[in-house]
Amino acid sequence: MNKPLVWKLLAIAALFSLLLAACGSGGNAAGDKEIVTSSGFVCPLPDQKFDVTSKELNLFVWTEYIPTEWKECFTLVYGVKINHDEYSANEEMYAKLSAGGTNYDLVQPTDYIVSLMVSKGLIQKLDKTKLQTVLANLDPNYLGLEFDPNNDYTLPYQAGTDALIYNADKVQNPPKKWADLWNPEYAGRMVFLDDSRVIIGMTLISLGYDPNTTDPAQLNEAKARLAELIPNVKLFDSDSPKTALIAGDVDLGVTWTGEAFTAQQENPAFVYVYPEEGAVLWQDNWAIVANAPHLDAAYAWINYTMQPNMFWLMLRDFPYINPNKGALEFAKTNHPDLYDPYMASSITNVPQDVIDKGHRIEDVGDALPLYDQIWTEVKGGQ
Repeated sequence: MNKPLVWKLLAIAALFSLLLAACGSGGNAAGDKEIVTSSGFVCPLPDQKFDVTSKELNLFVWTEYIPTEWKECFTLVYGVKINHDEYSANEEMYAKLSAGGTNYDLVQPTDYIVSLMVSKGLIQKLDKTKLQTVLANLDPNYLGLEFDPNNDYTLPYQAGTDALIYNADKVQNPPKKWADLWNPEYAGRMVFLDDSRVIIGMTLISLGYDPNTTDPAQLNEAKARLAELIPNVKLFDSDSPKTALIAGDVDLGVTWTGEAFTAQQENPAFVYVYPEEGAVLWQDNWAIVANAPHLDAAYAWINYTMQPNMFWLMLRDFPYINPNKGALEFAKTNHPDLYDPYMASSITNVPQDVIDKGHRIEDVGDALPLYDQIWTEVKGGQ
């Protein structure tokens, strides 16, 4: 074989190899080299790469609920800037969207407010053809729930419980049920979630009523009972209730799954108690805002951040109940230091009997103003 022909063949082979490499890489905004964040986290490539022309994505999400790496990786992979606003209560988020004038793309409504948002046209139907990989990774136990039976509008993000927590080193007579919170010994030592439906709900449960009652007589009774309790609460905090517990500013209270788990990891003296009357069960979800201005980026974000090699970060940063079975399997294999404590804890791996006894907060329809009035009046002096 003559030399010119050899060189031509080698050149063709080299070009073919480069084309194969380019096709296999999926491409990214930073080129085909390894993508690394400022903290040293290596960003995985998208399992499914979307064509995104938007240059921004506007998130309106719960406080302390998004791993930092997600935002940086998404920007590096897709070239999209993330704008990130936070809220501490569903009612805050709902009021802001209802007022109009926002440009949000994605929100994280809790179960009970989803149907209200649907009825008011605040969120849009999902295009499930763009979510097949995400749906395949989700635990079916968190799909098809009553607030969105066909998951037409929402996808599960995180789940959890609202229950009691106390510091065993400081509380001699620990609470076992919601009704125990009225114990005078606890006055000035408690932190509560700043959540009207949960706190009114647990008061109703302590009286033996449905936490979603629309009976004005039962609500008035709950109002009077709650008014006795509110002055004993030192702090209302839905941003980071664990902070006051860990710092020793309070000794007990009402909190969420992830806050309790983190507090217990910091100090094993903290005990999370499922009340005898039944804990409050909940699920937060992704939803796309009606008329979202960056719809292509919204679908790309959901797919990228919920793929298992990204969503495992929730176990590290926000250890609530994780409905992403693909992420749990990934963590089991690659991050047993996170997976094993998660599975071993009854806080995050909730016993079935607790689920069976639990209560869900639901949309109360026309009775909602009664709940708002109760909260405003009994908490007004705080």
